[in-house]
Amino acid sequence: MTVLRRFRSGSPAGHRHRPWPACRHCCGLALDLGSARTRAWIAGRGLILDVPTITFPGAGAVYPIQRGAIVDVPGTARMLDRLLSHRLPRLTRPLVMVTAPVLDGPAYRERARTAVEVLRPRAVLTVPTARAIALAADADLSLPLLVVDIGAHLTEVVLLLDGLVHDARRTALGTADLAGAGATAEISEAITTMITSMLRQDRTSLTAEALTRGALLAGGGALRPDLTRRLIGGRHAPLRAVPAPHTAALRGAAKILQAAHGHPSAGGTSPPGSGPPFR
Repeated sequence: MTVLRRFRSGSPAGHRHRPWPACRHCCGLALDLGSARTRAWIAGRGLILDVPTITFPGAGAVYPIQRGAIVDVPGTARMLDRLLSHRLPRLTRPLVMVTAPVLDGPAYRERARTAVEVLRPRAVLTVPTARAIALAADADLSLPLLVVDIGAHLTEVVLLLDGLVHDARRTALGTADLAGAGATAEISEAITTMITSMLRQDRTSLTAEALTRGALLAGGGALRPDLTRRLIGGRHAPLRAVPAPHTAALRGAAKILQAAHGHPSAGGTSPPGSGPPFR
């Protein structure tokens, strides 16, 4: 299990922005590049892609993203080119918003930037997956918030404060590991261990306050009744599943992308709450 402690800086988004224009040259694209599924949203069209994360379909399938890390940048670029190039309006340079795991953030963002260049983006912005999930759930970001994101190969527990990452833990376990006997218990115990570690190391009451309010549960794991029952039964605190939890990160990224239009970030400066732009 890897541990990361990140402390807040900056301020959350709070500006009004113009609605996305009806212009074929102004294209917005949100991407959630998961280890198992790749999902994409295009402004004005909504969710247009939810497919396995593979470079080549069929018997020769190659998996360019593993355990939350982009391990094959050229392969990821080829996948994006195959899946999206023909779906984007011609002669456009899209503004792209990519969800990013909290851990391995800088490396992930740099590799994502390189892979997304195949789409000729105007700019690439990033948002921590946990923040995107919170936005999709319309959570109150002014208060401490705990997000549990159970993906196919990676599970993260993140404490948000004012919408920004304050503390985080992760384990390289996910729904793809649930086939083995006892795997559900292993993932549940790993999540409990991560939360307990955050509580013990937090010199404030922020983690305890967030837990008392109720943690948000998202990712494909939130669709597994066997796992959610064990999590709820193992903790004496409320646990709230986000609606359509498997697409929550993408929906949150799309919200930020829509808000980012007309903001200086559209020209290459990140809006509050997103990561640094890639040019």
